[in-house]
Amino acid sequence: MRLPFPERIPIVPVFFFAVTLMVIQLAQGTSPTFVLCCFFYILVATHAFNVAGGFTRTSGAFIFFNSVLGVIVGLCMKAYLDEAADSNLFDPELTIRVLLAGMCMMLVAVYFTKRSAPRHALLGKMVSDAKMQTATVGSLIAGVLLQIAFVVFPAGSGSVLSALNQLNRFWSLAVVLGVINTIRRSGGKRSVNLPVLLAGSFMFAFGVLGFSKEGMLSPFACWLLAIASQKYKLNRAQILGGILVTIFIFRYLVPYAQYGRTYREENGGVSISTVFSLLSNLGYVREQYLLTSAGSYDERILGYYNNSQGFFDRLEMISIDDALINHTAQFGNFGIYPIVEAFENLVPHFIWPNKPALLAGNIYAHEVGLLGENDESTGVSFSSTATAFHLIGWKGIFLLAPAIWFLLFFVFESLCGDTRETPWGLLVLVLYTHTAPEGDIGNMVYTATYAAFGIVFAAVVGAYIAPLIGTLFIGPEGIELRRGASIRSIAGRLLLPPPPKPDQNPAS
Repeated sequence: MRLPFPERIPIVPVFFFAVTLMVIQLAQGTSPTFVLCCFFYILVATHAFNVAGGFTRTSGAFIFFNSVLGVIVGLCMKAYLDEAADSNLFDPELTIRVLLAGMCMMLVAVYFTKRSAPRHALLGKMVSDAKMQTATVGSLIAGVLLQIAFVVFPAGSGSVLSALNQLNRFWSLAVVLGVINTIRRSGGKRSVNLPVLLAGSFMFAFGVLGFSKEGMLSPFACWLLAIASQKYKLNRAQILGGILVTIFIFRYLVPYAQYGRTYREENGGVSISTVFSLLSNLGYVREQYLLTSAGSYDERILGYYNNSQGFFDRLEMISIDDALINHTAQFGNFGIYPIVEAFENLVPHFIWPNKPALLAGNIYAHEVGLLGENDESTGVSFSSTATAFHLIGWKGIFLLAPAIWFLLFFVFESLCGDTRETPWGLLVLVLYTHTAPEGDIGNMVYTATYAAFGIVFAAVVGAYIAPLIGTLFIGPEGIELRRGASIRSIAGRLLLPPPPKPDQNPAS
């Protein structure tokens, strides 16, 4: 089986899927207005994905993850649970109209990006196939050295190490480069080598130690996107192993990450003994997580479904966006300051040491009543569409959001181009699996600037410095021998006399 990496999704099957979902929703008692908006949302999202170029372009991946992980999975889950799609929401019709309008404006942003972005990626194919193995090893080593530096020399905000930490994507780069290199060198027979295993293991381990779902899932996302871009064919053992790993992560590690965050120390650190204690009792951790989630549902603090659905509670943004949109409708707009603050934060700390820091997700969560009064550190995710509406109402949907999305799309389209040809675009796709559905509109500014600079930094180091580092450990490789022209003559060559001709009239 080959994982899909589509340039476009056929609109006819999507149309019938949307019609089927619409019939189910109506049968379950969903409001006709809500149902119709869901129908058009799916069609517009599909059209925008196709216009962008599908997964071959970073903007297409953003639209996919934003729509599928933010809205469509939640709608399908409600239909599966036989629950009305507009139930458990404060203002369902306003929410779905905001989301539909936002997707329409995302389509507009994609359209202008396609017309204005350069045809050739600025980063281009900077790593040749001959240097890809040394670049993989060099990226792995660079990530290890930086991680050691972060542990040995802890530094605060504004330091050089803090800046490098924001730019550190070397283990993800090592996985992507290593997978692509292994597939090409083996002729599609293998997809993983030792550097890939090491880089992926380091990412996963630090995700476990930090109770980070993103850290634990990122190595698998890097591998999946890389093999899909190369049209790698999975065998039965790999498919079965992937299913088992997925079940284990969803059943045990996601509850572990959610529940374990309550054991973080005030400075954000974690105790190694606590980590091992929780890992040795994953069944108990899962039970406690389910009890906590059920308690939240009983109090109706938040939740799209009638009962907690575990990991699927994290694969929808409708309920939390609805809470923010409803608060906006009742109490008015927040104002444009978070966007101003997002651009102000582009100034480095060494130039502006006391620049303002606004944890927007924490403030929005306090507004809708999700956090305790004294909790000033927990960040809660809201989508870019909902937060744009919260800031300046419908102007945020029709003016602010498409402008920010255009900036985001244009930057990464200009840098990465076709994601099948260069590994840098795949790094952006991995970033979008989390940022696209859960990043607020201010976070899009950060992504289009600092995250983009991180991609450039990773590309430059991966193309020019990592191969040198890798060569020190595994030696030079990939020297290409050119086929020379056929030799006709060699100067100074010793010529032998021709053999004597046979005698035509031999003596009798």
